Amino acid sequence: MHRPLIRRVLTHAAAVSVALIAATYPVASTAQPPSADGSDYPSKPIRYVVPFAPGGLTDVMARMVGHQLSEEWKKPIVVDNKPGGNANIGADVVAKSPPDGYTWLAVTLTHASNVTLFPKLPFSMQKDLVPVARIASSPMMVVVPANSPIRSMKDLAEAARTRKLNAGSSGNGTPPHLTLALFESQTGTSITHVPYKGGAPSMTDLIGGQIDVVFSNFPESLAHVKGGKLRALAVTTRERHPLLPDVPTVAEAGFPDLVVENWTGMMMPAGTPKPVIDKVAAAVARMVESKEARERIITAGFSPAPQVSGPFNDYFQGEVARWAKLIDEKKIRPQ
Repeated sequence: MHRPLIRRVLTHAAAVSVALIAATYPVASTAQPPSADGSDYPSKPIRYVVPFAPGGLTDVMARMVGHQLSEEWKKPIVVDNKPGGNANIGADVVAKSPPDGYTWLAVTLTHASNVTLFPKLPFSMQKDLVPVARIASSPMMVVVPANSPIRSMKDLAEAARTRKLNAGSSGNGTPPHLTLALFESQTGTSITHVPYKGGAPSMTDLIGGQIDVVFSNFPESLAHVKGGKLRALAVTTRERHPLLPDVPTVAEAGFPDLVVENWTGMMMPAGTPKPVIDKVAAAVARMVESKEARERIITAGFSPAPQVSGPFNDYFQGEVARWAKLIDEKKIRPQ
């Protein structure tokens, strides 16, 4: 996404938030629920909870969706950032909100792994929330310092067998950590995991040579690869990414089972009327599939990957099961 466009989306959402956030939540407790067929939805502002800090890719995607649908429906969509607790704080807020369609939750791969990582949460991702739509996905990218002797995925596996390597991540149980653990499981290697408080600090230390490799979120390392500070060994999707067409896929690099997508989507409280869920899901899919939105999504480092509620629910449950097995096998625990 071009920076001026990102700024416009963020500025629009911020302005709406300041003007309306105080008025939005009292209305939620007194307004009438949507009609049985959802024809009058939405009739008031919508709260879109992002359980991460402002400015990250999940936040940018949520603001893009919120901005577009707000213009289409002529109703404000207020993005409300609730970071913390490995994305559980924001999820808890939405899980306990009225199931009337006026509170949305931005979700990612992190929420699928959290089901296993945090078995005693005060809410259930699978019982108290319902998948509405998947929006987009993004590969992980295996990156090393530009001057590293490791030049391929096979070099990385061989180096991990013969000497001590350190791999950074944005924290225990995050997608970079899970992808590292999957690589270890598939290659029978052991790489020392160094968790950071976010992706940016891990990139800084990788560029500086303090660590050897990061199985990074694609958008976090993209600029460094393009700028020549990092070398990309592979992307973890089945097809090459259009922004880095010379970087091979993991299958091309000899690791076909290392396919990992960090995706983003939307959930609502369980019990939300199906017509409302279907209406929102259809609107999201329509937006994502438009030419303008596709270009913005790809430029932001994602790939359009729309799914409506039923298929997204199946996908989410599959992700829960897939990562539960690995988390148990590698004894991964939250920080």
